[in-house]
Amino acid sequence: MTQSTSLAKPLAITMGDAAGIGPEIIAKAYADRAASMQGSFVAGDVQAMRRASALVAQGLAWPVLQISDPQEALQVPPRCIPVLQVGAPMLSVPYGQVSAVAGEFAGRCVQWAAQQALDGVIAAVVTAPLNKQSLSAAGPPFDSFPGHTEILQALAARHAGLPLEGLPVRMMLANEELRTVLVSIHLSLRRAIEAVTEAAVQETIRITDTALRPVLGRAPRIAVAGLNPHAGEGGLFGDEEQSIIGPAIAAARRGGCDASGPWPPDTVFMQARAMGPGPRFDVVIAMYHDQGLIPVKYLGVEHGVNLTLGLPFVRTSPDHGTAFDIAGQGVADASSLMAAVRVAREWVGAAQL
Repeated sequence: MTQSTSLAKPLAITMGDAAGIGPEIIAKAYADRAASMQGSFVAGDVQAMRRASALVAQGLAWPVLQISDPQEALQVPPRCIPVLQVGAPMLSVPYGQVSAVAGEFAGRCVQWAAQQALDGVIAAVVTAPLNKQSLSAAGPPFDSFPGHTEILQALAARHAGLPLEGLPVRMMLANEELRTVLVSIHLSLRRAIEAVTEAAVQETIRITDTALRPVLGRAPRIAVAGLNPHAGEGGLFGDEEQSIIGPAIAAARRGGCDASGPWPPDTVFMQARAMGPGPRFDVVIAMYHDQGLIPVKYLGVEHGVNLTLGLPFVRTSPDHGTAFDIAGQGVADASSLMAAVRVAREWVGAAQL
């Protein structure tokens, strides 16, 4: 990953759940990395951000400057936090508690920022964490979405005039050492196994190849993990590798993708880890949520970045949740959010080349 890139359009950071650590890590990011946050703004609630700024302040809190248009973020003076109020001000909520008020406002901010990105007003969207219980408690339309990814996919599909299945997306988790993309996201393990189909695996490879080519400047070397222990051991522990995953890889290769596997899932991540002279692979396709996320998070959740591949705009997010247990204490680590901002700039810059 390279250094941050200056963008011609502003970058929006959605505030996340006001009862969680989202507002405070945003305030910390502006206070600790002012230069790297220039040209960005918070899509959220002014008072919630003022509360967060006061919480994390060592001495005087950084001033929160209310803006009325995203373009104003490009001219905001240093040492302040630009916030665009999304709709009516939010009622104050206590830290660390599930709240329909906070869930509705967090969902509203995501919708607003995504629409701005779809309309070409902003360069990219960085989303601070929301709480899935609060989002569900907010009621329609947010109770029908498990999280950010599904909200963004639905909005982008509607904007393009497509059915939901006409705009497939995938989650990629990345840090400085490893990238992994998931075939399925928020499903029970039983349903996730059922979701491993030839079409889904091939589509995941294609989406990954399309997303990473401009970033790497070449075709990514894609390793595809098996589903079963030891990638099925020739069919002894399951035949999905032979009947589903292998044919999907072969079809992707015929389409021009540099994909290989299926590789044993207990060792393939080590071959893709950026260590020593260089990794063998650029990214690993994992068959289900925990298979792919455990290796990335083990290497350091504080530096992980979540990217949604397949959208018509760049969206990144920190690789952690709302952390209700520490919210309001001013101790949350902003590293993952700052990494998400940096990666968003890099991906937008690569797309413009």
